Amino acid sequence: MEGEDQTMADAPNGFDEPPAVSVVRLSDNDGSANNDMNFDVDESEASGSTNKPSESMMRRSQLPTGCCYDDRMKLHANADFGPAPHHPEDPRRIEEIMKMFKKAGLVFTGPDTELLDILRETPTKYMWRIPARPATKQEICTVHTPRHYDWVEALTEMSTKELRALSQNLDQGRDSLYVGGMSFEAALLAAGGCVETCKNVAAGEVKNAFAIIRPPGHHAESDTPMGFCLFNNVPIGARVCQHEYPDTCRKILILDWDVHHGNGVQNMFYNDPNILYISLHVYDNGNFYPGKPENPMIPDGDLDKVGEGPGRGKNVNIAWPSQGMGDGEYLAAFQKIVMPIAHEFNPDMVIISAGFDAADGDELGGCFVTPPCYAHMTHMLMSLAGGKVAVCLEGGYNLKAISNSALAVARTLMGEPPPQMDIPPINKDAARLLARVQATQAPYWECMRPGVIDVLDLGENTSRLHDVIRGYQRQVLSQKYNMIPLFIQRDHLYKSFENQVLVTPGLHSKKKIIFIIHDPPELRVMPDLVDNTVEPHNGFISDGVTTYIDWAHKHDFGVLDANIPHYITRPQDIEAYTARADEKTLQRQIQELVCYIWDNYLQLYEVEDLFIIGVGNAYLGVKVLLTNRDCKSRIAGVVNFVTGNLRPVKSETDGDLSSWYKQNSLVFVTNDHACWSDAELAKKVNKKRFGGVKRSPEVGLNRMMETHASDVFQFITERVNTEGSGNTTEEEK
Repeated sequence: MEGEDQTMADAPNGFDEPPAVSVVRLSDNDGSANNDMNFDVDESEASGSTNKPSESMMRRSQLPTGCCYDDRMKLHANADFGPAPHHPEDPRRIEEIMKMFKKAGLVFTGPDTELLDILRETPTKYMWRIPARPATKQEICTVHTPRHYDWVEALTEMSTKELRALSQNLDQGRDSLYVGGMSFEAALLAAGGCVETCKNVAAGEVKNAFAIIRPPGHHAESDTPMGFCLFNNVPIGARVCQHEYPDTCRKILILDWDVHHGNGVQNMFYNDPNILYISLHVYDNGNFYPGKPENPMIPDGDLDKVGEGPGRGKNVNIAWPSQGMGDGEYLAAFQKIVMPIAHEFNPDMVIISAGFDAADGDELGGCFVTPPCYAHMTHMLMSLAGGKVAVCLEGGYNLKAISNSALAVARTLMGEPPPQMDIPPINKDAARLLARVQATQAPYWECMRPGVIDVLDLGENTSRLHDVIRGYQRQVLSQKYNMIPLFIQRDHLYKSFENQVLVTPGLHSKKKIIFIIHDPPELRVMPDLVDNTVEPHNGFISDGVTTYIDWAHKHDFGVLDANIPHYITRPQDIEAYTARADEKTLQRQIQELVCYIWDNYLQLYEVEDLFIIGVGNAYLGVKVLLTNRDCKSRIAGVVNFVTGNLRPVKSETDGDLSSWYKQNSLVFVTNDHACWSDAELAKKVNKKRFGGVKRSPEVGLNRMMETHASDVFQFITERVNTEGSGNTTEEEK
C-alpha cells in the first residue's frame, strides 16, 4: 500500500540552538507523528537497540540513503490559470519521481509491523525518509536579502487577481516566473527540505541523500526570484552546513548538471574560496536561458567567468556551445575537467544541483543525456568527500525523463553499480570547448596545467608554428623551384600573410598553370607520456602538396600555391589555444584571396590550360571562385580532396555551372566520410552540383593525395590542349 505524504514531524531549526539533526525514518505512512518510527533515545532503548542508526553502524557504507519529500511542495501552482494553464515547472514533477521510487522498491510502502524486522536485518534496503520542514528566515537570509524574503512572504497576502496579474508580468523574459497563493509555503519547505537533507548527510545520519523538492532554486539571485525559482535551496543548505559543522563541512563542492546555468548559485559564491561551483550547461554564446544579464558587470555563464578575489578559480563553467549534447560530452567533461578539479579541491561534502532537463526526451533542454550517464556521473561524485553526497532536485520538465533519470541516480546512491553503457563519440565543438575550459582554469588548478601554455611567459621572440612551417615551405620551394611570394593587396598585414601565396617565376608567361588551394600541412607530434612535453624530433609534418608541385615542375606547368591557414596570427594574440576559423570566417577569407588572384593575375594571363586543385577545408576556394567569377570557360579541370563538408557548386545566374562541374572535376572523398554511412546520402552526392565524386579507399588528406596522384596526373594530362598548350612558340607549332 502507498501512504499519502502529508504532515511531517517538525524538526529543529535555526542557528541559536542547533540541536540534533531532524531524525530520519523509514515508513512512508505520514498520517501522524505516532507512526513516524522516529529514532529517539527512549524508543531505541525500549527496542533494545542503540539510540541512533549512525551509532550502530561503524562504517559509512552501512548507512542508509536518505530521501526527502513532502506533498505540500505541490501547492506552489500558477495563479494565472488561463485556457492553457500548463507550465513546464509542473507540480507533478516531484510526485512522479516519488511514484517511480516507490514502484522500483526504493521507498518502503508496507505495513508498520514489518519495520522492526527490516531495521534489524536489512537497514539499507530502503531509503530512509528525511522530514521536510519550513526553512527559517535566518537560514534563508544566509544567502538572500531580508527584502527578498519579505517579497516572497508577501505573496500570501495577495488576492487571486493580484497573483494572476503578477504571474502574467513575471512569466516573460529573463524573469520567467509564476506565483500562487501557496508559493511561499512551498518555497519554505523546499529550502528546509534541502537544509535537512544536507544536514543529515553532513552529520553522518545517512551516507547520502536525495531531496525531491520544488520549486527549484539555482536561478534565484540573492535579491531577485527568476527562472521558476523563489529561494535558492542549495546555497541555503550549503551555508547552514558550513555554519553548524565548521570542522567537518568547511569546503563544499556544488555540481550543477542542470541544462541551464545556475546564475544565482554562481553569484552567491563568486568570491568564496570554500565553495567550488562547477556548472555544465548550454551557453550558446549567451543566447540560451538565462542568457546575459542586463548589467554587464554581473558575470554570466561563459567559461571565462572564474570567480573573483579569494574565489578566483572556484567557479568553473563548462558552457556548451549548443544544444544536442549527450552522454559522450558529459562523461568527457567529467573525466577531463570535473573530477580532476574536484579531487584537487578535496571537498568535505558534495551537493548536486540535479536538474534533469539535459535528459534525453526533455524538449526544453534539447540534449540527450541518458539515465545510465546520470548514474555514472553520480558514481564518480560519490568517490569524493567520503561519499557525502546530497542530491537536490532543480529543473527537468519531461515527467518520464525526469523520473527515469532520478531513479538511476537514486539506485547509484543506494549502492547499485552504474549500468554498462556504450559511450558515443564526442562532438568536436564540445571537445574544443573542454580544451578551452582547461586552458581557462589552468592558472588556478595544478591538474589543468599539463599541456597548457602561458604565451606571455614565452617572451617576445615567439612564433606560432603554422607561420614557421609556411616559412620553411617557402624556403624549400624557393630552393627547389625558385618559387617566390605573390603580392596580395590587403587592408592589414599579418604574419600569416607573408608567405601565403607562392608562385613559380615567369608565371604570367606560362600556358599551363596549376592553381593549388590547400590547408596547412598535417602536423603530428608524440608527446612525452609522463610530462606531456614535446621534443622537436618527435614531431612530424606531412605535406601531400609537394608531390603535385614536383610533377607540375617536371611537366613545365606554372604553379600558384595558396596556403589557407586555419587561423590568422595577430600581434595581440595571447591565448595558447585558439579554435580554427569558423565556416563563415573561412569563406570570407578564401573568397577575398581567390577572387583577388583571379581578378589581378589569372584572368589577365594568356593561359591555355588552367587546372585548380582544392585540398581539405580550403577546397571551399574552388566553390567560391566558380560561383563568384565567370571563369569556367578558362578552366580545363578541377580536382578536390575532401575530408570535411561536401560543397555543392551551383549558381542562380549560370544554370550550366553544375553540369560543367560534374563533367570537368574529380572529387575524392575520404573513405570514412559521413556521406558513405547512409545509402540515401550516398545517392545524393552523385548529383551534378557535387562534381565527379569518387569514394577513396583511404582516410585522411595525405594518404588520399598519395594514393590518387597517378589518377590526377592522368586526368590533367588527358585534358591538356596538346595542339596549343604548354610554352611552345608559334614557330614550334
